[in-house]
Amino acid sequence: MSIVIEQPVEARLVAAAPRMPSIPAKLHYDRSDPFAVRMTFPAPSTLEGVEVCWTFARELLVAGMDQAEGHGDVRVRPYGYDRTVLEFHAPEGTAVVHIRSGELRAFLERTTELVPLGLEHLQLDLDHDLAELMREA
Repeated sequence: MSIVIEQPVEARLVAAAPRMPSIPAKLHYDRSDPFAVRMTFPAPSTLEGVEVCWTFARELLVAGMDQAEGHGDVRVRPYGYDRTVLEFHAPEGTAVVHIRSGELRAFLERTTELVPLGLEHLQLDLDHDLAELMREA
């Protein structure tokens, strides 16, 4: 079984224009960082013209599928039956994207098959990580 899951998704950027442009994005889950999900936006779709990657808790994404969650840089909430809204807050501004909830559910199901919810801690080797930190010091 793979230790990394990547899934392309279609994100619709919420803007002042009447039609929301589609931008490609990629969801990423790595068993070696079992609590986190990353969402990457390619350079052409960002204001700075560089790839942007946001890292946030998988638990936040799971909970945000059912009700508004998050108080920090990343917030997630359902939008109707088939969309989920992700808000990314940065000093430069806020990006709000809509993603098909079915795509997020499929991604989360794959991550749960790899690492069941609530068992993320079993993937960590704290003794090894501590030894690496001590070696670097």
